[in-house]
Amino acid sequence: MKNSKLIHVGRRLAQALPSVLGVIIISFVLTRALPGDPAVYFAGDMADKESIDQVRRAMGLDKGLLEQFFIYVGNLAKGVWGTSLSTGRPVTEELLARLPASLELTLIGLSLAVAIALPLGIIAATRPNSWIDHLCRVLVTAGVSLPTFFTGLFLVYIFYYLLGWAPSPLGRLDILSLPPPHITGFYTVDSLIAGEKETFSASVSQLVLPAITLALFALAPLARMTRAAMLGALASDFVRTARANGLSRRVVLLTYALRNASLSVLTTLGMVFSFLLGANVLVEKVFSWPGIGSFAIQALVASDYAAVQGFVLAMALLFIAVNLTIDLILTLLDPRVGFES
Repeated sequence: MKNSKLIHVGRRLAQALPSVLGVIIISFVLTRALPGDPAVYFAGDMADKESIDQVRRAMGLDKGLLEQFFIYVGNLAKGVWGTSLSTGRPVTEELLARLPASLELTLIGLSLAVAIALPLGIIAATRPNSWIDHLCRVLVTAGVSLPTFFTGLFLVYIFYYLLGWAPSPLGRLDILSLPPPHITGFYTVDSLIAGEKETFSASVSQLVLPAITLALFALAPLARMTRAAMLGALASDFVRTARANGLSRRVVLLTYALRNASLSVLTTLGMVFSFLLGANVLVEKVFSWPGIGSFAIQALVASDYAAVQGFVLAMALLFIAVNLTIDLILTLLDPRVGFES
């Protein structure tokens, strides 16, 4: 059984390799298609042609595209993702330094969405056409229809500008607080470990609005899938048999219906987590959040090829890792999803 699990993991990783290669090729081509000349940008407006050519040679842009691509792939094979010309630091250092901020925001937003979507979807499925079922549909429609940047700006306008309940949307901490000692990179966790209650309170207050913004975005597909999966499970033969055998409503709902519906919900959860990593780009810009999304936007504006390619590759690897994790969890929850498949 252990060997079959390892074979299954190896097979999934092998299937992901063509996707990674495709991401590398597409990101390389698209970055070169960006408008503007990065050599001119970094040389400055007052630079002459000789200075621009010197910068271009330093960036390796004087070579042909095919040669640039093979140099880039060779560096990736060595674990070198290049240097960000915007910051002067290696791309891997920038991504690793900013990734905890993005993951903290994403995980808290996703946890909030799950805490609301699962009970809402279950209750809506057990009480079709009730007021809570209609509420679920309204929330799903609003979550799908409203862009994340609009939701974020709306929340800032209401709770910060009008009511004054929320702190200024300017990063992970207010200007009066100092970051906690670096342990995990998650300010909420690090401040608790260090026993800094004021820093913990400040970090949570800064997280509230951006986390709600992401949660509203993730709430829609999770609630919709939970409702649909529960409706399908409750109408199945094994649930009717369980009811006929005299099992309690609680046992039928949680042990039989929810367990089978959780497979579809878990698959959707993995997809939503991947989507949230992309939605982070806009949310981080609205709330001045120092994550990899804001780093990517800065790199795009500056035509920083190495930084943009590093961001895209990091997102692809995270997406593959999340999907592989969900796939392995599904095989543990459902014996029908065998490792031999």
